[in-house]
Amino acid sequence: MNDQSFDLKTELKSLGMTQKEFASFTDVHINSVSRWVRGELKVPKWVYLLIKYYKKAKAIEELSISIK
Repeated sequence: MNDQSFDLKTELKSLGMTQKEFASFTDVHINSVSRWVRGELKVPKWVYLLIKYYKKAKAIEELSISIK
């Protein structure tokens, strides 16, 4: 993921997570998350990484559930 292809709004939607839920999950103020979504602030690198690994963990969890 890079700055040009990363769309936080789309990523949150794909995770089934609202901005408010993401703010709570990451312990970041909702205003910061909203400003990232609107492009008023640059999305920090840790957000890219968190979403990347969250998606991987979710995929692994789904695989382990389907194997059982």
